[in-house]
Order: sequence, then structure tokens, then C-alpha cells
Amino acid sequence: MPRVFVGVGGYPFGMSEESNNGEHSGVESNGNDSCESVFLDGVMMTREEAKVSAFDASVQHGVGLFETMHGFTTPDGVVVEDLDEHMDRLQESAAMLGLSDDLKTGALGEAVVETVRRARYKHTRVRLTVTGGDLNMLQSGGSGGHSPTVLIQAQPATAYPDEMFENGVMATIAEARANPLDPTAGHKTLNYWWRLRELQAAAVKGAGESIVLQVSNHLGGGCVSNLFVVSGGKLITPIARGEESSEAHALPSPVLPGITRARVMATAKKLGIGVEVRMMSIDDLLDADEVFLTNSSWKVLPVVKVEAEVIGSGEPGGVTNQIRSGVLGG
Repeated sequence: MPRVFVGVGGYPFGMSEESNNGEHSGVESNGNDSCESVFLDGVMMTREEAKVSAFDASVQHGVGLFETMHGFTTPDGVVVEDLDEHMDRLQESAAMLGLSDDLKTGALGEAVVETVRRARYKHTRVRLTVTGGDLNMLQSGGSGGHSPTVLIQAQPATAYPDEMFENGVMATIAEARANPLDPTAGHKTLNYWWRLRELQAAAVKGAGESIVLQVSNHLGGGCVSNLFVVSGGKLITPIARGEESSEAHALPSPVLPGITRARVMATAKKLGIGVEVRMMSIDDLLDADEVFLTNSSWKVLPVVKVEAEVIGSGEPGGVTNQIRSGVLGG
């Protein structure tokens, strides 16, 4: 079947046509739009066609980063929420961790939008994964001179029941601890095994998320979310990576700087609700008037119980609902 190119402004790593095996820069299509929902290294393809090498660093060593986004179709075209912010975070992490120092986020963003468009879902969960590629990282010296693998997958967005947001959920306290001295902490790496184990254990208890403490016993966040508490009408959230104190000997934060977290903080400012970013203890959580979690899928998810402890009135609070309405409306 003939290949049809749909340009996205250049190969995502700035490779020339010659360096990309002589092919044109941009996104390729196999011509079958109806079931193409995967972008793999510049080529649009079906799920069945998508194959990653057994020697890819993601398979061999779990080396890679990812971003999960929400896309939807409007009469004016495809919208991917907070696309620029997701691309900026990915670029920063790729550079900091030595994955790539030449990530072309403009081209990657266009590829994300094109993948969502071709998938043709009304609401789309789209995941962008960038791996270490087919390489020996020791031989490359971690210089970022290799060619990472780029994978974009589109699938129908999860339809969460209204009751989750109307009634709130229970959260557990995870057994695992986040280590601020882990250089990959605070980044969206492919190493989610321990998080998934904690989520499985939480699900057995009927909980929707598990809250992770740091090794210092300060609060971190959820396994797949950021944490906010409401106390005295003010939001309080743990310090995230990039927000640490500049004082000597200050520990780095293992908390992901969440995209929806940033939206919540901006929404709170518009609404005149105070926000405090600081180290938090378990008492800050259990004594809170309200608690909620944030990520790109849930947006704002109320927590009404932590283990056996009821939070506040045991129902989603007014500040939480106000923030959620503001985020969804913004």
C-alpha cells in the first residue's frame, strides 16, 4: 500500500532526511485512516503493525519517559489539553536525565495531534512515550547522541463514573516510599511497577488511589496523581521538583510537577483562594478539611477517606468542588 506523508514540521529529534534512512521528515501514513492510532518513529500505523524492538532500552532496561494527555474533537479540529506544558516537561526531563538533548517538541506535539485526529475518538487518552532506543547507554556515554524511540498511542478516554466525583473516593497509604535522592524521582519514567503494585493493593481495599510518603515521612503524592489538602480555606500541596529551597543542603523533591497541579494553582489564584507549597506531614492530611488529587485524566478527584480516617465531613467539600468547576471550565 502506498505511503502518504502528513507533515509535522520535521522529525521529532531534528534528524535530517539523510539521517532518517533517507526518508522524508514528518509523519508517514499507510493510507488506512480508519484504524491508525499509533505513531512509531515517524510512521502512522495500526495497533497490529506497531512493533518495538526487543533490544530497545525500554524493554532491556526500562529506560524512557512518557506523558499522558487528553484530546478531543471539536468542530474546529482536534484539541489536546495542555499540550505545550506536557511537551516542555518532557523536554526538560529528557535533558536532565540524559535521554535526549535535542527533543523537537514542536514536531512531537504536531504528531500527538495528528495521532488523535486519525484515531477519531470523541474523547481520547493519548500517551507519548520516548525511550532510550536501540542502544547501549554505557557506550554512548549518556551524551544523548543516540536516537530515541518515539511511540504515540491513542485510545478511547476512560469514562469515569460521576459518583467518583460526586461522592469522593477512599485512598490508602502506600507501603513504598519516595526517595528524594533517586535522580529519576519527580520525572515520568517508565518505572511504574511499584506504583502499580500499590494501586493493586489499594483496589483490593476498595480505594481509588494510594498516597505515597517520602523516606523522610513527609507527604509526596498519589501513585499517579498530585495531592492537595484544604485547611482553613487555603490549599496546601507538597513541594514538587523544581520548587525546592535554594538553601544549602536542601533535599531535592521526588514529587512530579503535575500539569493539572499547575492548573489548579492558577485556578485558585483566579478564585482568590490561597495556595501554600511546603513540606507536609501525615497530620496535615488527616486533619485537613478537604483532600483532593489531580492528574490529566481525573482533573480533580475528591478524597473523603484515608484508610479508616474520614476527611472533614466525609463528603467532597465546597473548595474542592469550586476548584474542580474552575479547572473543567478553564
